Amino acid sequence: MDEKFQEIYEEFLKRKEKLLEGGGPEKIEKQHKLGKLTARERIELLIDEGSFVETDIFVKHRSTNFGLDKKTFPYDGVITGIGTINGKKVAIYSQDFTVQGGSLGEMHAKKIMKLQDMAMKYGMPIIGINDSGGARIQEGVDSLYGYGGIFYRNTLASGVIPQITIIAGPCAGGAVYSPAITDFIIMVDKTSQMFITGPQVIKAVTGEDVDKNQLGGAMAHNAKSGVAHFVANSDEEAMNITKKLLSYLPSNNLETPEDFDFDNNFDLPEAIYDIVSPNPKKSYDVRDILNLVLDKDSFFEVHKYYAQNIVVGFGRIGGKSVGIIANQPKFLAGALDINSSDKAARFIRFCDAFNIPIITFVDTPGFLPGVNQEHGGIIRHGAKLLYAYSEATVPKLTIILRKAYGGAYIAMASQHIGSDFVFAWPTAEIAVMGSEGAANIIFRKDIKILKIQKNQNGKN
Repeated sequence: MDEKFQEIYEEFLKRKEKLLEGGGPEKIEKQHKLGKLTARERIELLIDEGSFVETDIFVKHRSTNFGLDKKTFPYDGVITGIGTINGKKVAIYSQDFTVQGGSLGEMHAKKIMKLQDMAMKYGMPIIGINDSGGARIQEGVDSLYGYGGIFYRNTLASGVIPQITIIAGPCAGGAVYSPAITDFIIMVDKTSQMFITGPQVIKAVTGEDVDKNQLGGAMAHNAKSGVAHFVANSDEEAMNITKKLLSYLPSNNLETPEDFDFDNNFDLPEAIYDIVSPNPKKSYDVRDILNLVLDKDSFFEVHKYYAQNIVVGFGRIGGKSVGIIANQPKFLAGALDINSSDKAARFIRFCDAFNIPIITFVDTPGFLPGVNQEHGGIIRHGAKLLYAYSEATVPKLTIILRKAYGGAYIAMASQHIGSDFVFAWPTAEIAVMGSEGAANIIFRKDIKILKIQKNQNGKN
């Protein structure tokens, strides 16, 4: 090898080795003490061993404001590249909190935008691991330009390639809108937060006293706001959830999900017919039905803690990936409300975009009545559910388990809005409303007369 070339190559390796240290041993140790992995450790856990090819590792910021010209930030605080997960090609970026708090500046953002463009061009899912203090204030409007460019590409990629975001640390201010546009958000409990304005600002403006986890922690967004879809107890679990989720999805909207092996000797157990009681007032857990109908251990629930009166998730039938929407009688008797309508509609549209057939299990007494629901826009939100089912072009199967009443019967993938096949469980009921309510309306006068006669007889 030429001596000059050898010298240049060794210098290149030294520079690269130095960059791989990130923010340095002290900051890495601090990250570990908080129960967090580093940006590189997260990628190593996520991708197949030896498959990661990093891009733009030598990128530097070009800002001269506030003394930044005297500072260097390795890979400008974000690791970007391409790897494989169980053999599937994916694009990944991981913000490094040990480097200037993972703050987003112009070049940091350009690296992510370049990766987004590449993922769309080559039809690869993109996974973002967020752990950032927010915009790099010293770079001013250039940081805002960066966020805008990322949001724009998130939007262009929507319905074209799957987009998954892992929130593994703070994510505040404008930064929260990129995850919000993506398809699925996984939050790590205790160590991650998302909010537009932090506890201090809220305290100053409204007087409300709240800590960062109560305001924007993993359970707050999984159970209350519905912003997040999964909660993980650790960075390791977050990576495992991501791997499992990807197994149900195609790489892009021109492909179909890969098939998995399944048990050819599958038979429905007789016990399945004992789960749904003919008594409409008796509840049950619809997951018990799903776990028996789908391939063994294949049901993977999405949005588990939000709007629990409806269940959505992925499963497999005969090794093929399917999307599941099911009313949940255990909560609100399976009635549809604002949040459950939004939850189901969003999931349906995702399945439709990525060629995943939809199976709907129906047991609902109707839309939830109440002043709060009406004033909150149940009509507007319920219409989203009707729209999502009506426009979906993937195969749609519907199983009516028990109650299918009124407008909710129509909204829950009835044949009238495009379901390809509708099946009736032995306990199925299709009606404008329940028999008791219908009788009270149809025989209102007769009931009134009977009551009067009963009162008169009682007095005599």
